[in-house]
Amino acid sequence: MFFRKPSPTTPLHSLPSQTPSFSKSKDPHNHIITNKLKYTIFLSLFLLSWLLLLPHHHHHHLTPLQNKTTTTCQGSGPLFYIYALPSRFNLGLLQRCHNLNIYTNMCPHVANNGLGQPLPTPSWYATHQFIGDMIVHARLQNHPCRTSDPHAARLFYIPFYGGLHASSVFREHNLTLRDALAVDLVDFIQSQPWWKRNNGKDHFVAVGRTAWDFMRTKDGPDFGANIFLNLPTVRNMSVLTVERHPWQGHNQFAIPYPSYFHPKTLSEMLTWQNTVRQRPRPFLFSFVGGTRPNLAKAKVRDHIVTQCHASERCILVQCASGDARCHNPMNVVEVMSKSTFCLQAPGDSFTRRSTFDSVLAGCIPVFFSEHTAYTQYVWYFPTERDTYSVFIDEREVNEGKKKIEDVLAGIEEKEVEKMREVVIGLIPKLTYTHPNASGVVGFEDVVDVALQQLSRLVLDETRSLVSADI
Repeated sequence: MFFRKPSPTTPLHSLPSQTPSFSKSKDPHNHIITNKLKYTIFLSLFLLSWLLLLPHHHHHHLTPLQNKTTTTCQGSGPLFYIYALPSRFNLGLLQRCHNLNIYTNMCPHVANNGLGQPLPTPSWYATHQFIGDMIVHARLQNHPCRTSDPHAARLFYIPFYGGLHASSVFREHNLTLRDALAVDLVDFIQSQPWWKRNNGKDHFVAVGRTAWDFMRTKDGPDFGANIFLNLPTVRNMSVLTVERHPWQGHNQFAIPYPSYFHPKTLSEMLTWQNTVRQRPRPFLFSFVGGTRPNLAKAKVRDHIVTQCHASERCILVQCASGDARCHNPMNVVEVMSKSTFCLQAPGDSFTRRSTFDSVLAGCIPVFFSEHTAYTQYVWYFPTERDTYSVFIDEREVNEGKKKIEDVLAGIEEKEVEKMREVVIGLIPKLTYTHPNASGVVGFEDVVDVALQQLSRLVLDETRSLVSADI
């Protein structure tokens, strides 16, 4: 099986900060504003925006976006146009947030435009790992490169919450019903004039789950997937997903799982980078995760747990044992912040949100499969893998040829410091900026990088067509 069961959410706590400027006050969304005039104005605008967004329903889990756009990109990406889809493809799905995931209630997670519940430290949220559909949509709605003129757009974004829908119908035995919304979307998009301009080559969609959840085949096992990514129309566009199919994903491009930090300013980002740079790291390595009995591709986890248990230089947060730290965002980041290396083993699928948690914590990721990062996030990680990560072939661990602690302890301290600095430098481009950030934030985030890369793809495609006509 290739889809993962989300872990339950437990009470959350704040991450200790060593930087005075990193405030411990409550998130601004939860503040009681003492100035009555400001409060009245804020509340009036809030309610007005709410009513405009959802005139016929009461949705306590939605936060209205700022309705602000600008035509000045200032180099942060190409102009793009957002399709105004019927609500059944995105916001309408949130009306049944209790049933969007067969394993957990998603209502707390779709709050704040998909960022989830705010944590006590500003700009930190208990963000669900499979909520990227919403976060990308929210970020693009307020992006400075958004245009309301489709004639001026180089890219066309289709705001379909495919991941949220997919997880709601994993147990639907009627395949026609399971696939119905995806087929409906394709029919709608194909009827649009802008699709016909380049037959969809300049269109893209972002899904918050792995590609496996959208690639059911007639001959393969049925673990709940639909056929969205196998539809010919969809194969013509670009698909952003947290995990691409390593062998069949020619039009799939992996984007990072959302972690917990969603800053609005460059100052917040620099403060956090400085915080993790200065953190003492008394442990050589750590592993946050559990074993996967009877899952061959996750066998290395058994050896990781055994070796970590046996080492005084390793922190083990074993999820399967019910360790509350495993489900607490800030505790996960705190454990990783105390570690020099963070082990990233395949689980139910090749990739892990934990990879991006470790980078956020300034912890050097250690991979055991090529497909956990190297064949996935080519837009985001350096080509030279040794500059930011360690690779230990899982077969050598499983066969007892290599001991993890020995490999990591053998890396010189000077090299470790260089690698950590590269990792810390990657934090901005692996972060999803808060969707309410105004204008150009001052650093490129996940969405900025994706827009630039998608633009290059479209330009290359256009040049190829022109060359073919000559």
